[in-house]
Amino acid sequence: MSITTIVGSEATVREITQQPDVWLEASTGIAARREEIDAFLAPLLARPELRIVLTGAGTSAFIGEIAAPALTRTLRRRIDAVATTDIVSNPRESFAEDVPLLLVSFARSGNSPESVAATELADQSLAEVHHLVITCDETGELYRRHHDRASSLTVLMPLRSNDEGFAMTSSFSSMLLSVLLILGGADDAAVQALAAGATTILDQREVDIRALANEGCERVVYIGSGPLTGLARESALKLLELTAGRIVTYYDSALGFRHGPKAVVDDSTLVVVYLSSDPYTRRYDLDIVAELRQTLSPERVIAISSEPVEGATASDWEFSEFAGLDDAQLAVGYVLVAQLLGLSYSLQLGATPDNPFPSGTVNRVVQGVRIHEFDGVDGARSVAAQLQEQ
Repeated sequence: MSITTIVGSEATVREITQQPDVWLEASTGIAARREEIDAFLAPLLARPELRIVLTGAGTSAFIGEIAAPALTRTLRRRIDAVATTDIVSNPRESFAEDVPLLLVSFARSGNSPESVAATELADQSLAEVHHLVITCDETGELYRRHHDRASSLTVLMPLRSNDEGFAMTSSFSSMLLSVLLILGGADDAAVQALAAGATTILDQREVDIRALANEGCERVVYIGSGPLTGLARESALKLLELTAGRIVTYYDSALGFRHGPKAVVDDSTLVVVYLSSDPYTRRYDLDIVAELRQTLSPERVIAISSEPVEGATASDWEFSEFAGLDDAQLAVGYVLVAQLLGLSYSLQLGATPDNPFPSGTVNRVVQGVRIHEFDGVDGARSVAAQLQEQ
């Protein structure tokens, strides 16, 4: 594998290519702490009234969007994905029910203003809150606030997953894999399959991905269903970030795309469709692929799959190493396609992927957010207290 590296792209290239090894390291670290993790989680998961919320900001929020539907299916219980940005701006709606809560927070650095504020608002709004913090930086504010709390469990990712580049890459995939292993249970076979498939993407598809970027498409659309809709959203953001907004990006589900958003497609559009591993869901994904290939030239609609596609063409990219994985697991591996495409576009446009915004208009750790004081009046906790008094 040889990925073009120029000055200003070294960190991003390193952090994309290191992911198979980082995943193995993250899995090993979780296995070593399994007894401690289970001791914290088992009593909580035994409670049917427990609500689980997965939260983060930006890319970290998309981890929850991918993992929540998959873990709901695995654990057969309510799991919601609510961004910290929504919690902080709308705590009353986010915590409208005063039920026991496990708040699972994802953060690369844990220094974004909303990261800590979301956990504090949960504590302020609800009678009983437990925290699972998954982060890449032990010096970050979120980790430091929760590391020694009895009601919190902090899980650090491998040190090198704390990406130095602007865009989250190995931090995203390692935290996504980790929450699936922590809440869904150990799965060594899946981790090995993901590492093998990601290596294939890096070794055998990087040239093809670079060629796509060189075709000059000015719009890129990502489509996925179920957990893969969250991946489509992350993919669109990755390209938008790494090109400093110079490429128009969009995301949607296979069925949702026809309801208006399809208007974004023109002669300069590239579409990437992530095919579900669920046989039923996959039919809808294949339908949109076929439809779009009638609108665009077939080579402008790339289908990413873990299984053979009937009548496959050069635009159907199969990664057989991923066969048998569920969609949330597939997202861990599939995201490399989007990361490499974002990197390739950035380099093709002459940008600097490690810092696409040298003027500082957009920052690696968000700035300028003012956290306003929340008095909790009419919040879930006070409402519950009023009901008890009646």
